[in-house]
Amino acid sequence: MFTGIIKKIGKIKSWDKKKRVLSVESQFSELILGESISCSGVCLTVTEFKKDLFYCNLSSETLLKTNLKYKKIGDKINLEKSLKVGEDLSGHLVFGHVDGLSKLEEKRIDKDCWILKFSIPRKLSKFLTEKCSISVDGISLTVNKVSKSNLFEVSIVPHTWKNTNLQFSKEGDFFNIEIDMLSRYVFKALNK
Repeated sequence: MFTGIIKKIGKIKSWDKKKRVLSVESQFSELILGESISCSGVCLTVTEFKKDLFYCNLSSETLLKTNLKYKKIGDKINLEKSLKVGEDLSGHLVFGHVDGLSKLEEKRIDKDCWILKFSIPRKLSKFLTEKCSISVDGISLTVNKVSKSNLFEVSIVPHTWKNTNLQFSKEGDFFNIEIDMLSRYVFKALNK
């Protein structure tokens, strides 16, 4: 489990799509074999590590549901180590279980913030409402606006912009989306 507060930006060093092994350059110290790390919102297990690299195996499900299948060597990804009991929960509960992909449709500046507009699959848009939490590439964000045409907007403050992979984003890029678990459970309970 994670908070959606990104700790580091990692860089993909190698990506063996045949063996489905990804290596990430990071500045994390004291890695533990078998620990979970959120890699742009995808909960991955550390299977090996060296000085400033860690390795993860990707399953068929991970490749099917996430944007990791589009990543190339040199691409930047958001990193967060798993939440430990007693630590501050500054974002919202993020599980690292990606629900699907959203496409960045528009990026604009509004004073000192960036407004990002994403399209989202209809099967996920039903869970969104203004001011709900959402995880975009592992980043805990608040939805500003939801439109009937399966679009939603978020505001990105300068700190988040400078400390996440959003600063490298381009319109047309795909991002991992995780719907807030509370929204999902409330939706399911009300439909029963």
